[in-house]
Amino acid sequence: MGEIEDLFGGPASGLSAPLSNKAVLSRLTAQSGPAAEDAAPVKHLAGYAPFVAFCESRGVSAGQLASDVNALLGFLRTNIGDIPGDPGLNEAATIFVGNVIAAMRPEAHWTVMADGSREVGDRDMMITVDRLMDGLGEADDGMVAGLLTHLTEWADDEPDGPEFPALRPVPSGQFREPFVRPELPSRDYRNADGEAIGYGNRWGADSPPEDSYSVETHRERFEGLHTVARALVEYLESEYDVDVSWDPAHAADAAMNIAEVIDVARLTPRDPLAAPLTFVVTGSPGVVLHAGALHNFAFPICGCDACDETAESEGSRMEELVLGVAAGGYGERYPVGRKRWAEYALFAADGSGNRSGRGPVGATPAQLAAAEERLQAVPDGWKAWPLRRGGRSTRVSAPGPA
Repeated sequence: MGEIEDLFGGPASGLSAPLSNKAVLSRLTAQSGPAAEDAAPVKHLAGYAPFVAFCESRGVSAGQLASDVNALLGFLRTNIGDIPGDPGLNEAATIFVGNVIAAMRPEAHWTVMADGSREVGDRDMMITVDRLMDGLGEADDGMVAGLLTHLTEWADDEPDGPEFPALRPVPSGQFREPFVRPELPSRDYRNADGEAIGYGNRWGADSPPEDSYSVETHRERFEGLHTVARALVEYLESEYDVDVSWDPAHAADAAMNIAEVIDVARLTPRDPLAAPLTFVVTGSPGVVLHAGALHNFAFPICGCDACDETAESEGSRMEELVLGVAAGGYGERYPVGRKRWAEYALFAADGSGNRSGRGPVGATPAQLAAAEERLQAVPDGWKAWPLRRGGRSTRVSAPGPA
């Protein structure tokens, strides 16, 4: 690469190949000895020399752009027509932008996700830089100004305390029979012109229309989630040593008003170190799950036309969460940093995926104090649910309509 790649701190280096989710789990569960240390974080990624040369050909100093994100975004937008069409130049520009972002905060670095995409940031913010160039080509002035403000505020914000080790709960639970989703009803949905709507693939490779973000049509397409939720409760009760309580009052677990719900089931495994689950079946229609001590998960997560979710796609997401929790693949941490945020991590029971989140949590001081005390007992994640020996099911009120 030569001296041309010396615009950022430290030597330019490459990124390690991403670990598959199963490889991560295998490494974490190895019994022969401690896992090898993770590679050092990369702040200065090699491979941006073609973009430096491109800047020079336009009479612009790449060194100046490296220290001025505002000027960089302006330059990219001015020349966006010449960059994406050249794969090598587009890749170099993407790396350059990522390096600029990584240099904005001391703890920021590059990360390769399991799907191969690259992100840059820290635990407060991560940006998928592989999509940034395409986004700049489509963004208007207001969107770019918003991105610049977001980056600037992030760079100026005081670091949120020391970094914690990654929360990586390892699913280790067993089951006798796998969960089989019941067949969901198939229905045709049509727009105002009578044309069939292919939910789940409406937009293809194109971006959704701007007005579709504020529109929810055929919300009834999510009624199948009620079926999935009830089937999961029945499955968990048959497989695991768990007490099941049907009571609308349990909606408070997920901070839901009873008037919004149709039915509520709280599942409490007979191991205090295993995470409880509360299923809240809502009239939206949809389902809200409260997992463990603090976190709520909505299905669908949005429901607008732009997101293009289906009962099938959201059902898969629900199953991943529920089965991951039962397998011991779910962990929570609170408090995190000076902002006292909460975070969670979920690893799928079969090792097929993982997700995590971090941010402020809506709970009373008493609930937060109780969660903090309880989570001290499971610093590496909640334990797997014990297999069934004879759980107990109670119901306070009859279920509402499906």
